[in-house]
Order: sequence, then structure tokens, then C-alpha cells
Amino acid sequence: MPSTKRTVLVTGFGPFGCHKVNASWVAVQELEKLGLGDDVDLVTQKLAVEYDTVTNTIPTMWQTHKPVLVVHVGVSGIATELTLEQQAHNDGYDKQDNNGTCPTTRCCVDGADNCIVSEIDMQYVCQEVNNAGIKVKAVVSHDAGRYLCDFSFFTSLHIDRCRAAFVHVPPLNTPYTAPELAEGLRCALLSMLKQVS
Repeated sequence: MPSTKRTVLVTGFGPFGCHKVNASWVAVQELEKLGLGDDVDLVTQKLAVEYDTVTNTIPTMWQTHKPVLVVHVGVSGIATELTLEQQAHNDGYDKQDNNGTCPTTRCCVDGADNCIVSEIDMQYVCQEVNNAGIKVKAVVSHDAGRYLCDFSFFTSLHIDRCRAAFVHVPPLNTPYTAPELAEGLRCALLSMLKQVS
């Protein structure tokens, strides 16, 4: 009998630069412990901070898991809240990745739109998180940073803008612990699921 569970795919990133421990992957691992309920199959994966890896891995994950929702999580050194990204950009990728490379055309998907807006209403998600009575607070952002975070988000939005999201988390303990970040992520993802199912 086929499973009636919906699949949600959540990624975090590995180390890069000054982030020897990437809060995004730590938070995603904590989220995995919490789960998203009995009717959701939560699949998590760590992405290397490499353009080529993201380009090759993300489409494969969509095809393999056929998720109802894909949420990429990244760390932002300037974030102090859960930062819900509403859109991603296709161009301007001139920062080198962990391999010392960047896209030759400085684009994510050659020939695609300059910007794709997620169909998921992040303002709604933000309100739900902020009204949930949990410690973590959320804000909405329209600039995911023109690095691997923005790049991965655009890659998924280009596949399905109705089912892709990106959340930036602050570094660990500035001010939230990993379990607190995971609780915030769980609340945000459950809100997103209301919009895609």
C-alpha cells in the first residue's frame, strides 16, 4: 500500500569561512529530532558550500523525493531572528565558494529570470511564528545575499516556485540555542505546509 505521507525536504549547509560549525545544519539536525508530525516524512540533507554541488544535488533531490515542500536553511552572520526569504536572485554570484570557484557567468540558471518570488507567503509565516508563543522571533527578507544561500534558493524556485522556501538562522547562541532555532523552524515549516497542501 503506498504511503500517504507527504515528504518535506530540508537542507542545511556545511562549514565555510568563519562558520566552522554551521548553525543551519545543527538546527536542521535538531528539527529532525522534533519532526513535523506523523503524516510528514521529513528528509534532511547537508549541502557543501560549493556552487557545483548545489547545482547538481538540488534537482536530483527534487526528482528522488518528490517533496511537497523544499526548505533550504542557511546561516547569516548578521541575522538575529529567523529570517524568512521571500525571493531569490539569478545573477551577481561573484563570491568564491569552498573550492575557490564561482559560476563563470555569475548566474545561477543561464537565461532564467533575474529574480523569482516564492509563492509561499512569508509574511503569513512570519506572523504565525511570532504569534506562536515560542522564544524565536521571525522577520521577512527580500535579499538572501548573493552567495550559496541565494543560489540554492533560486535553484529550487526555478524548479517549483510554489513549493520552495529559504530560511536564514543566526549563528548559534546569538541569541538562540540550536533547539530553540529548531522549534522556530518547525513552526515556520508547519505554517508553510498549510500553503502547499
